[in-house]
Amino acid sequence: MRRREKFVIASILLSLGLWSIQLVQLEYRYLAVGIFALATYLVSGWSLSDDLQRLEWVTILPFPAVYGAAVALFYFLLPEGFLSRLFTISLFGVGMYALLLSSNIFSVAKGRTIQLVHAANAIGLLFTLLTSLLLTNTIFSLRLPFYWNAILVGLSHLPLIFMSIWSINLEQYISKQLLLLTAILTLIIVELAIVFSFFPLSIWNVALLIMAFLYIGLGLFHNYMRGVLFTNTLTEYSLVASLTVVLFFLLFPWK
Repeated sequence: MRRREKFVIASILLSLGLWSIQLVQLEYRYLAVGIFALATYLVSGWSLSDDLQRLEWVTILPFPAVYGAAVALFYFLLPEGFLSRLFTISLFGVGMYALLLSSNIFSVAKGRTIQLVHAANAIGLLFTLLTSLLLTNTIFSLRLPFYWNAILVGLSHLPLIFMSIWSINLEQYISKQLLLLTAILTLIIVELAIVFSFFPLSIWNVALLIMAFLYIGLGLFHNYMRGVLFTNTLTEYSLVASLTVVLFFLLFPWK
């Protein structure tokens, strides 16, 4: 069976799995999401098994699983309408197919530079930001204390940041630099989650602000890993950060 056929089958199966979650009783929803995330991990492993190495079970496969869990958790927040859920499932299936394609590029590259890696990095960054948005929205929707917000945001963003930074150089080992950069950016995101827990911002505004800072952090670290973190790059991201801070003050209800 060709890889693209596997990707199509995997996307359809996982889309059906996402649809079946709505049939689960309310008290078992988080267990169902956990099972769905595990199923996504295993199905993704099957579809990518041709070129998958042992390390890539840690560096590549968790991303589709986290993406699946993020969509499944957000799925419970959607209205009961058939069209809205059908639209979400369809988007999930298309997104999963694109994510499997980009994951396959990372697996095939194996330390050598191929042109498609740049496109895969762009897709990976897009899905990293989308997954962050959905996870943060879901976590803050629970109206938990600030420390639980910090713990859950940290645990959910740690693998996203780790996989995003690793995908730049596709090293066949886990370096100290990778772990350090992951820890630094995760800590920043956790601190932002704590800060935003004390401000009366809407849930979507919090999720968008955290996603914006994640984009800035990953952009800087990506350029650093590529060895192209020049002064003009720092200036551009500093400008984006400044605009994000201004946006925060504009969104804040000063009444």
